[in-house]
Amino acid sequence: MSKKFDFDKITLIPQYSQINTRSECDTSVNFGEHRFKLPVVPANMESIIDERLAIQLAKNGYFYILHRFEMDVVSFIRRMKSEKLFSSISIGVNDDSYELIEVLLFQDLIPEFITVDIAHGHSIKMKKMVKYLRKKLPNTFIIGGNVCTPKAVTDLEEWGCDSVKVGIGGGSACTTYHSTGFGNRGWQASMIKDCAKVAKKPIIADGSIKEHSDIVKSLVLGGSMVMVGGMFAGYNESPGEVFEIEDIKYKTFWGSASSSQSGKENRIEGIKMRIPYKKESIFVKLKQIEESLQSAISYAGGNPAILDSLMSVDYVVVK
Repeated sequence: MSKKFDFDKITLIPQYSQINTRSECDTSVNFGEHRFKLPVVPANMESIIDERLAIQLAKNGYFYILHRFEMDVVSFIRRMKSEKLFSSISIGVNDDSYELIEVLLFQDLIPEFITVDIAHGHSIKMKKMVKYLRKKLPNTFIIGGNVCTPKAVTDLEEWGCDSVKVGIGGGSACTTYHSTGFGNRGWQASMIKDCAKVAKKPIIADGSIKEHSDIVKSLVLGGSMVMVGGMFAGYNESPGEVFEIEDIKYKTFWGSASSSQSGKENRIEGIKMRIPYKKESIFVKLKQIEESLQSAISYAGGNPAILDSLMSVDYVVVK
């Protein structure tokens, strides 16, 4: 077994920089047939993104994945198409998801991106769904997850995924590790590295992101896109409820496998928590992340001044 480590054990090594100004560094990334401003996507959680924010993100050039809980997906895709915006939805692996796809096909409402979103993606039900989607929607970009092993990445790609979401149990609102003992808690960084080594298609690093530097390190280790959850909670656009305790305002944030998710009562693997209300737009945070990535490109050498510069960065793992 290869050495396991997490983001806090990594230090990136600066390179000779040819950048005149960090503002010239290009943080945009190709994903599917689209190009987005950042290699960052808000987590497809009900407490992080809703239809309104999805539309704002799409209009402003950011990637998004809408969550799959009690959504009118048909109306959402119809609206996105009417506004000439791309559609990116989530589905599960049970009968209702197959029924939804048949409705979308019948109404000719084909989304550009579909994420098959389940807790344990390396499974027979994922295999069945991805093969079905690949047959029914040959031009749709399929994302599968979550998984945390190289074998799982290889299998999901073979089944038909165009991208695989990697990371189990690392989210701040996730209790999978505490409930089951399984996952990659404490070694998200080395897991990304191991999965990227075998991946033939882009991977989305999902979980354990606490600092902007964790996003940078996820990209250095081989991620093509980084999913961020708790870091995006508490902003104006976050769907969570605003409440006040002792003159301090908070917003709610909960995991997709928590009891707060649509009244879920069994197989609880998430919690509900309060996040300080930040009283500003999530787009302010996205701009801050962009500036951090521009600085990282500069430290990486920036030749050329693009995000790919990060892929050649060396790093050390400290004890």
